[in-house]
Amino acid sequence: MVNHEKLKDSLVKYKAAFESRWPDERYKWEAVKWFQTHWDINADNFYEMFTVATDKTFNLLASMNNFPRGMIQVFAEQDKEAVREMFIDLYDETKPVTDRIARFQVSAQSLCDRLLPGKQHYQRPMAITVYLWLKYPSKYDVFKYSVCKATSQYLENTFIPKKGNVPANIKGNMELIDEIISEVEKDEELLKMYKVKLDDKCYYDQTYRTLAFDISFYIANFLNDSGEKKEEWLATDYDPGISKEQWIKLLNDDDIFTDQAMEIVTRMRDYGGQATCSQLSTKYGETANFYNMGSTALAKRIAEKTHCELRTDEEGKTRYWSVLYIGRHADKDEEGAFVWKLRDELAAALEEVDLSEVALFAETVDEKHYWWLNANPKIWSFADIGIGEVQSYTLYNDNGNKRRIFQNFLDAKPGDLVIGYESNPVKQIVALARIAQENDGKNLYFEKVEGLSVPIDYATLKDIAELERMEYFQNPQGSLFKLTKGEYDLIMDLIREENPLPESTDQIDAYTREDFLSEVYMTGESYDTLRNILMKKQNIILQGAPGVGKTFAAKRLAYSVMGVKDESRIEFIQFHQNYSYEDFIMGYKPVGEGFELQNGIFYKFCMKAANNPEVPYFFIIDEINRGNMSKIFGELLMLIEKDYRGTKATMAYSGLQFAVPKNLYIIGMMNTADRSLAMIDYALRRRFSFFSMEPGFESDGFKKYLSELNDDTIYALIDVVIALNKAITDDPSLGAGFCIGHSYFCGQKPGNEEDLAGWMTSVVDYDIVPMLEEYWFDEPDKVRLWRNRLNGVFNS
Repeated sequence: MVNHEKLKDSLVKYKAAFESRWPDERYKWEAVKWFQTHWDINADNFYEMFTVATDKTFNLLASMNNFPRGMIQVFAEQDKEAVREMFIDLYDETKPVTDRIARFQVSAQSLCDRLLPGKQHYQRPMAITVYLWLKYPSKYDVFKYSVCKATSQYLENTFIPKKGNVPANIKGNMELIDEIISEVEKDEELLKMYKVKLDDKCYYDQTYRTLAFDISFYIANFLNDSGEKKEEWLATDYDPGISKEQWIKLLNDDDIFTDQAMEIVTRMRDYGGQATCSQLSTKYGETANFYNMGSTALAKRIAEKTHCELRTDEEGKTRYWSVLYIGRHADKDEEGAFVWKLRDELAAALEEVDLSEVALFAETVDEKHYWWLNANPKIWSFADIGIGEVQSYTLYNDNGNKRRIFQNFLDAKPGDLVIGYESNPVKQIVALARIAQENDGKNLYFEKVEGLSVPIDYATLKDIAELERMEYFQNPQGSLFKLTKGEYDLIMDLIREENPLPESTDQIDAYTREDFLSEVYMTGESYDTLRNILMKKQNIILQGAPGVGKTFAAKRLAYSVMGVKDESRIEFIQFHQNYSYEDFIMGYKPVGEGFELQNGIFYKFCMKAANNPEVPYFFIIDEINRGNMSKIFGELLMLIEKDYRGTKATMAYSGLQFAVPKNLYIIGMMNTADRSLAMIDYALRRRFSFFSMEPGFESDGFKKYLSELNDDTIYALIDVVIALNKAITDDPSLGAGFCIGHSYFCGQKPGNEEDLAGWMTSVVDYDIVPMLEEYWFDEPDKVRLWRNRLNGVFNS
């Protein structure tokens, strides 16, 4: 929702400028008319047709550093059918628009990788929305991030676009244009001015959509002061009166330009001549205050040396930084509060001074370096490497040529930390590593130390202003790229937000066999058998009647094997009929109006276990027999078998290698009294051992529990339940799998006889009897018999 008063005021200003703007802006309406006249998706010569149809788009599809139209032309010359298919899909109105935009970008990247490796395809959201607008001008409008943001800010829109969130941005921009249209439709004066201008060379804009986004462009570029157009530079009307030649002399004066001062201006120059102190800190090291206070101290020394006039602000404060820089308040997308820009004369002087001895990057105390290692998944993947495994990386390619940025391979030292990234089509940080061994003249050696259960997307990193000058982003061609400590720390902050380190186990309570037997009413012999089966098979299903404590026992079985009550090494889920591979392993999930490939809960937990191979992890599945195992596990069904643990398979969605780690144990639970699940999937039978849990009324633990309650009634009630279980076991239509479990009678504390009596009555009336009515639904006399025997306990 926008501020409609500001919008109305904007229309007044737009109308005042309309006549003078129209000659330069009418090309938009001409472009649509021309496109619709010449577009033919079935044209034999697609390249020629596309070239002609888009001939009037001018700066909409081409600018100084952006060439989307030109790249489509190149692609169409080399593979016209691939490009034709891209546009057929883009113009298919039966599919969600954000999905079409995403697919268009993916297809463009694939074409670019195949036809022009190393180049950019330039098919960004603005270009793709231009194609949509040319085809469907009454429905779509051009989305340009900076324009949408600036217009939204000026009109106080409740929606402000965020970089990287394309689906939400497209939707928000369309809603913004809709609101502008709602006011345009009421402005008869504007509509009259507008319609007069639409001659036969122009698209007749009956919905006023093209007019509305032209108004948005006008607001962003001529009215807005707080959007992508940066705030006016300060101190431009102040001149310290220092010429380039004077600056050169000052730069050569060690008393003025100390080592610290030279580092500050050299790093500012290297960053492009303008930056915030925070940006310099992230890129080159040192604290932000190093640059802030250092610049002020330098400016004071220069003022004392040159006796230049100083600038004071509106509050009467002397702004020493103005001697060195002009400045402006930082935009919201920039780290830091204030941007400094080198004065022209100082910048020119720096070009003529020898800066080769100036330290561009601050030295870290431990002299540790940080690296970005780029894996091409078409050749090798981090998934192929186990935790703790050392991998060699050649210093020379197959042709015997040095790897790009060869010096990086020479500079990498043992102990250096490495961010593991996989390039197209994965485009994610997927692992952490360290340099294991210095290069031996042929290879560099690194060790994988962690796989990320939640990878970090390239798009997330690319939208962070503090990383824009990262060596990899400057030119991604190559394998090993340098990271500053600030860049590494920032990336690690992102990684740890999604992949937190496991908590220390120092304060976790120990858990023993005796603890298990005191809580789970099972004999010691049964526990030993159960534990041995799990350790031998690694996959076990606890089956039994309702109330035998399967779920309770499963988690405590895991505790007893681990020796501690470590919840971080246990994952608990429940299967149901609609549970799918996409939920469990990997699949496309809706994000905004689009879809993203996301890892499922089992995949993430396997990655977590693989990162800590020396200790066991437990994946517990309740109601395991309710799920379709083949559908849920997919290609991993074989890999959960013990003999195939650690064996890699290719994932269906990502195409990457994956293995179920050897330290992962799977515990399932299955209710044997569920008549609807009588048949068990053979795949389940073959891969799991089955352990039948029986009511624990005769166990030492349960007997101890009863003795603590010390109540005659519950003793009598348990005797009846034991007799009832014998009747159920002897019944040919039921059997031992339908017995009443002991957990119905657990959890009470001694000393409150009234509450104990009410609780026992409730268990009988609302838990046990309804179950008997289901068991013997065609034998009401049996139900009546046992109801009377159970209730008779309370009347004796």
